Amino acid sequence: MKKVPAVNNISIAITVTQVMTELEKKGSAQTRKTYANHGAPQTMYGVKVGDLKPIAKKLKGQQDLALQLFDTGNCDAMYLAGLVADGAKMSKKQLEQWAKQAKWHMISEYIVPWVATESGHGRELAMKWMKSKTESTAACGWATYSCILGATDDSDLDLAEIKSLLKLIPTTIGKAPNRVRYTMNGFVIATGSFVKPLLKNSQDAAKKIGKVEVDMGGTACKVPSATQTIEKMIASDRIGKKRNNVKC
Repeated sequence: MKKVPAVNNISIAITVTQVMTELEKKGSAQTRKTYANHGAPQTMYGVKVGDLKPIAKKLKGQQDLALQLFDTGNCDAMYLAGLVADGAKMSKKQLEQWAKQAKWHMISEYIVPWVATESGHGRELAMKWMKSKTESTAACGWATYSCILGATDDSDLDLAEIKSLLKLIPTTIGKAPNRVRYTMNGFVIATGSFVKPLLKNSQDAAKKIGKVEVDMGGTACKVPSATQTIEKMIASDRIGKKRNNVKC
């Protein structure tokens, strides 16, 4: 197991050690096996997300602690860090470092995008990350922009830019890396679900990309159909309804 790095602030170091000890106690072999099947690296205790949330609630507001937890490289601690961290307090440099460190899709496609969306740098970084040759970083970019769509009023979105991305996806998704295909498909769904003025555009993009093939490893997970998912959102009268909190 990767050791917790030393830090200058003694109180933070002790707190990190205590949290890591608690995470280790809550981990299980079965959850480690499940996470491994979903592509997680071995640096983890195997703590269920449901068990992380009560811990996050206790640590709320401890920004420095969140940063230290992420730096441990332990998957459970990194996920917990994202739940605790306030993205509005993170610099662009810190967010870019998080994206670089995030090698597991549960971190790169959820934790980092959630925190980046809370910051004032989310859209800029999303556009930059999308162009990365590193699969996890590019996927992080698409996932970040998808989160932004769900949490931002349409009046504050660059609709022309989003429309151009919808046009780009059908022509590039076939040759994109595995997890990038998954998040591109997610972007189409997010646009259709949350950006009412671009509903027709997202439906057109969904029709063009059709069934998206993604290697989901040895799991039962499936790639959602963009067309069918958007249709379900329409049927439930949920189109354009924004989220108050992107973290879950």
